[in-house]
Order: sequence, then C-alpha cells, then structure tokens
Amino acid sequence: MTDAGETFSITQPPPHRAAGALVFGSPHSGDLYPDDMGAAGDLSIHSLRSAEDALVAQLVADGPRHGAPLIVGRLGRAYVDLNRDPDELDPALIEGAQGPVGAKTAAGYGVMPRLTGDGRPLYDRRLTLDEARRRIAAAHRPYHEALAALMQAARERQGRAVLIDWHSMPTRAAGAEVVLGDRHGSACRARLTRRLRDLFQAAGWRVSLNLPYAGGWSTQSWGRPDDGFEAIQIEISRGLYLDEATLRPNATFDLTRRTVSRVIAALCAEDWAA
Repeated sequence: MTDAGETFSITQPPPHRAAGALVFGSPHSGDLYPDDMGAAGDLSIHSLRSAEDALVAQLVADGPRHGAPLIVGRLGRAYVDLNRDPDELDPALIEGAQGPVGAKTAAGYGVMPRLTGDGRPLYDRRLTLDEARRRIAAAHRPYHEALAALMQAARERQGRAVLIDWHSMPTRAAGAEVVLGDRHGSACRARLTRRLRDLFQAAGWRVSLNLPYAGGWSTQSWGRPDDGFEAIQIEISRGLYLDEATLRPNATFDLTRRTVSRVIAALCAEDWAA
C-alpha cells in the first residue's frame, strides 16, 4: 500500500508480509519542482535535475515486498535537500540567514542548494528567509516527521530500527560501484556494514567505506545505536543503471535492479533486531 502526499510517498509492506526492523529511504529521487521555486531563467532542465538520484526509488522498490517500508521524496533536490540540516541556511543565498555553516553548505549544497549538481548557479536572485522557511515547513519537515514515525514504529515493533538510506553518485565520483557511509563506524553496528559490503562484493561490485561519502543528515540523525536506532547510507554508481545525459535507464538498468533486489532480499531475511 502506498500513501502519497505532495512531498513524499510511503509504501508499506503488503498485509501478508510482517514489517521488520529495516526502514528504506530515498530522499533524493524526486523530480517535481514547484512553481514558486523561481530558478534562473536560463537554467536548463538537465542542470536543474543534475543532483537528483534519478530512478533510485525504482531500484529499491522491492523493499516493502520483503518487509521494509519505503519513504521516497517527491520534490527535486534542487528545491529543498531532504538530506541536509534544516537549521543550516546558506547566507550566500538566503537574505537574513546567519552562519556558521558546514563545508557542504558553504560549497553551495545546503538544505536550499545554491548550485546545481553540475556546478551552475540555481538562481539569479537571493531567496528571502521567509521563502526558505516555507520550503522547510512544507517539504523538509513533513518528510522527516514521517520518517521518524516509521523509525519509531520499527523500534517499538522489533526493539531496534535500522534506516537504509539509498542514494546514487556520479560515475566519476569514486573508484567503486558502491559507497557505504556509516559515519566511520558510529552510525550502526559493524555487523550491518560488513554484511552490506559482503553482499555487494558477492555481486561483483567494488565497495568503498565512507569515502567519499560518510553519510548525510539522515544518517547522522538516526545513527544512534545506543538508543536502538541505526543508519547507513548506500551510494550506487549511476553508470550501473542510468544514462546520465538523459536521466533514463541505460542498457544495464534491469541487471542492476535485479542485483539490488537480491541484496535487499538477503538483507531483509536477517534478524536486525538481534
């Protein structure tokens, strides 16, 4: 069953499949851009969409069938980035915003990005503070309230909740097909990282740990093993499944989807509440 909203959708396991401790998230799969964005007039649609995790939600769509509810962001990452701290506003883009800000925000990739994924300015204007706050209230906050409800329900049900946050990375970004980000071992038990590494390597994919992606705001927020919450971020190389010029499936999309589905089935078959 899918509960759809304007800013996100949730697909729950079917009635005959009991939900486990795992929760899947895909915050950057969205491709909708509200009319109030007001992006630069000369910005191409390809540049606007260049930071999206296009089609990732399709790659991991088997999660609910195996007992892992899936929450997917519907709005494009250039409008609001659901994997960034909502309190960290970029003063170079937003009038009245005050620092300090972290490295990603300073580089132009905060909760309200200043740059496209391919490095072009998203705006030929500055956003107002009210504008930024409205986007956070309308899009960022509802997604994370819904994610929190899924995580709390999993912990109440299983005694432990584990967020698997699915992403994609440009083919050139790393010398690997998969990057696992567990905040350098602090966001989850080592067992989860090892198991994911083994599953992807068994599929013939090279795996990197925490380089160049150690996990974003969702991983940081939910990576609290001592409190019964774990999180890990998975980055999949777009070259495995995506034509990066058209943002359409490439020739190996179906093969990659089947590989990811086998990883998901094996992962969900284990008892992560133990």
